[in-house]
Amino acid sequence: MRSKQDQYQKMTATPIPRLVLTLAAPTVVSMLVTAIYNMADTYFVSQLGTSASGAVGIVFSIMAVIQAVGFTLGMGAGSLVSRSLGAQDTDAASRYAATAFYTAIAFGLGLTVLGRLWMDPLMNLLGATPTILPFARDYAFYILLAAPVMAASFVMNNLLRAEGKAAFSMVGLTLGGVLNMLLDPLFIFGLGLGIAGAALATGLSQCVSFCILLSFFLRGKAQTSLHPRHARGAARCLLPILKTGFPSFLRQGLGSVASVLLNKSAAVYGDAAVAAMAIVGRIFMLIFSVMLGIGQGFQPVCGYNYGAKKYGRVRQAYRFTLLTGELAMGILAAIGLAVAPWLVGLFRDDAAVIATGSFAVRCQCVALLFMPFATCTSMLFQSVGQSGRAMFVSCLRQGLCFIPLITALPRLWGLAGVQTAQALADLATFLICIPFAAAFFRALPPEPGEAGAAPEG
Repeated sequence: MRSKQDQYQKMTATPIPRLVLTLAAPTVVSMLVTAIYNMADTYFVSQLGTSASGAVGIVFSIMAVIQAVGFTLGMGAGSLVSRSLGAQDTDAASRYAATAFYTAIAFGLGLTVLGRLWMDPLMNLLGATPTILPFARDYAFYILLAAPVMAASFVMNNLLRAEGKAAFSMVGLTLGGVLNMLLDPLFIFGLGLGIAGAALATGLSQCVSFCILLSFFLRGKAQTSLHPRHARGAARCLLPILKTGFPSFLRQGLGSVASVLLNKSAAVYGDAAVAAMAIVGRIFMLIFSVMLGIGQGFQPVCGYNYGAKKYGRVRQAYRFTLLTGELAMGILAAIGLAVAPWLVGLFRDDAAVIATGSFAVRCQCVALLFMPFATCTSMLFQSVGQSGRAMFVSCLRQGLCFIPLITALPRLWGLAGVQTAQALADLATFLICIPFAAAFFRALPPEPGEAGAAPEG
């Protein structure tokens, strides 16, 4: 009981800059490792040819769906866990955690079965060309087998972060990611498994991460429990989890739809264009993971303190996270602008791929400065349980803004429309988020008994 009280004091009394950075640092490392081992797949597979590189982009849509469901359940339960722990209700927190965990496993099993039954139609639906299809089929086989542990791992990662124990989450992800990068060249080239070896390496590394993360719960290192008894009456917990986590589903799910539309738009210009945009996607997954990690360091701080009615700390955490994100994205944007051709060339030494990818990289680098505001605002609404606003903001970047642009711009500008659509979507998202954030802070009540916490505006 003492440790739980200590954790509560840490989350509601530690100075905001130190607390956010303490939680964000391991989360950024976790997100970077995840992005790096995804990039490792792209790098090693690219040595097999341009069509193989395109296959990674095609199957990434499936991984995005798994991530979408895992984040929906994990971040939905995580928000409820943070607020429950902030209100010092550990039993409720465990009920939400266990319900999300077992629901993720059930979803993953269903995806494995359905994906294996309709493999070729699924690959074609995701935008595979005839030359990419054989590679996409081989790559998807092991990814689908690993779907249950991948989805459950996303849930456990978010639960540990929600408790303010991001270091535990980092350990699971980092060890699995390092193993993935070691197994990639061994399976692809050493054992001659080709693109299937890359997928097998990913699947095995995900199983290792799953076991490590689960061990923290089984050994009582987490404040919540995943014992099946806590999942009784799951129906009562599942609805608020889905409602709170649905913005994450929209964000990740629309990302999957956007990836499919991007693949189809790029396919008009050949395999080189598909490969280039797949590489650009992986590069910016790495960059976005930094912002996402900073934001996920903010979320438990926001949820805990909102649950404890410490609204002044909510304001302070938002401002600090936004400024930190702007600084990080500004530095990465400057680097990306300077070395764009080199970055793309790391993955595929093909003049057409480099030319197409470099311009897209530079466009998205310019738009990076708009990303922190939208990311922080979306996570703010989700952390405090304002699911309606969180849902709308989550729909913007790769849904309400990107989908119309990727549909219309290629018809107007050709390949340049494919290359610039995401950057313009980021700008539009930034502009739309401004009034929503301003309205929230104007309405946020003053913190009881704390001077200087009066509503902004």
